[in-house]
Amino acid sequence: MQDKLNIAVYVDYDNIEIGVRSTLRRDFDVSLALDALKERGDIVAKFAYANWSRQDAATRQMAENAVQMVQRNPSPRGDKNGADINLALDALEMAFTHPHVNAFAIVSGDSDFIPLVNKLKEFGRRIFIVGGKAFTSTILQQNCHEFISYESLIDLRGEKPLPPQVQLQMDRAPREKFHRLRPAPLELSLAMPLVERALQVLDRREVKAQLGLLKSTMLQLDPAFSEKAYGANSFSDFIEKLKKANLVETRGSGGHYTIERKGASQGPAPKPEDALPALREVLENHRLELEDGRGPEDLAGWLAAEFPSFDFKAYGFPQFSEFLNFAQDSFVVRLDREASGTTVFLGTEFYPPALPPEPPAPPAEQEEDDGPQPYVAGQPTMMEPNPPAPPPPPTRKRAIRKPSDGKAARKPPRRKKSDS
Repeated sequence: MQDKLNIAVYVDYDNIEIGVRSTLRRDFDVSLALDALKERGDIVAKFAYANWSRQDAATRQMAENAVQMVQRNPSPRGDKNGADINLALDALEMAFTHPHVNAFAIVSGDSDFIPLVNKLKEFGRRIFIVGGKAFTSTILQQNCHEFISYESLIDLRGEKPLPPQVQLQMDRAPREKFHRLRPAPLELSLAMPLVERALQVLDRREVKAQLGLLKSTMLQLDPAFSEKAYGANSFSDFIEKLKKANLVETRGSGGHYTIERKGASQGPAPKPEDALPALREVLENHRLELEDGRGPEDLAGWLAAEFPSFDFKAYGFPQFSEFLNFAQDSFVVRLDREASGTTVFLGTEFYPPALPPEPPAPPAEQEEDDGPQPYVAGQPTMMEPNPPAPPPPPTRKRAIRKPSDGKAARKPPRRKKSDS
């Protein structure tokens, strides 16, 4: 099996640019994605799809990073999926014609690429998805081999954490103000269910949980896992934080130490879907106000007022926008993202399809007519329980002979009784 990864990179520029601008208030930097992929293998091909006649500022950075720009000419009807189709066809052609390319990286958050991801996985290719956790489909995150969040790449540039009071208003913050802000790290305890699952898998395989093996197992269970979401710069730093928090134990020294569980589990952590009931109730209470769409900060304010103890971070969401992204994949809300910001609408869950019309009642069953019932003399019938007696047969009259001369024959004299 080929160990070295030769990666082909495909950038859906329109999708990633709008997603980064609407959630992070900054321009997309392709070099951040390429640098992260270079840590995982050799990049052998780089393509970006957009209508470059309208992207003058982006063409320079693409040229500086040797990214081949594929022109997408929109049709008169404004085919918004044109870039998706071109990208998918080119990626499949690469898989068929270049067998040495054993890994593909798709820089986009569009769930329309799920069929492409599944097909490339069928061909034995390793799939990386690069996108923001706040706008990349959670289904796409869970179906690749590794998801690289754009927010974690920004963290590498040493930007300061985002204060909680500012985090709720991140989707409406001025763009120039947001350049120096990033989400605050999650609590380490939220990572323990995944860590324990990975340790249990390795225990069943009778394999020692070394550093690299533990991370690869965790990525198999959850491709969206990133140690940077917990404030760690590397996976070894992440394990050290768990050890200091008395959550795991390590044995050995150097890079060959193994990781073990620390005592009993604290119980199951809240699941992301457990945060949806509170959101559903708030949306129902403000249904009329959401008909024309509202900003994420309005929704966050309603949640804080009606559920003071609700904390989206307790369910594994570093940012409120990531929570809304998960809710959109669950059809609870619909997000309209533009360069100016994000607008929240009620999801299709609140607009169920109309019930189909009831089918017409089937016609009443009619008894088959077998025709007239045969009549048997002396037996009752269905229509005439007591039929009348049959008429007597006609009597036969004796014929009277006529004389041959034409005279009427005389009756013989009546014999008289003798006198006694």
